[in-house]
Amino acid sequence: MSYRPQSIYDLIGAESIHSLADAFYDAVDKDPVLRPMYPDDLSQSRRFLRMFLVQFFGGPSEYSAERGHPRLRMRHFPFAIDQQARDHWLQHMWAAIDSVGIAEPARSQMRDYFERSSEFLINRRDQA
Repeated sequence: MSYRPQSIYDLIGAESIHSLADAFYDAVDKDPVLRPMYPDDLSQSRRFLRMFLVQFFGGPSEYSAERGHPRLRMRHFPFAIDQQARDHWLQHMWAAIDSVGIAEPARSQMRDYFERSSEFLINRRDQA
């Protein structure tokens, strides 16, 4: 029998990941910086985020089966993501982690991933 470390998905389950995505999009829906970047109906965006996070954190790979490789930077490039948008996005994601009650060690691992990936997705910089 081989040892496999527990994934975040193993630790918190699909329901917590779905709740996280819902809490995040509830905040995005009210955010004046982020809301214009999304379609009027957020249901598909919620669904895609749920599927992506489940897969990324170790659950079933339904996202890739339906949408192919995540290609996060390419998928987000059409949107002007500057430092302010990134900061709003990250604030809402961290608040969602707290509101869902994600416990350690998953909490720190998720916060670290979201911080790094949100920085990676910035595609507009101020020209000072």
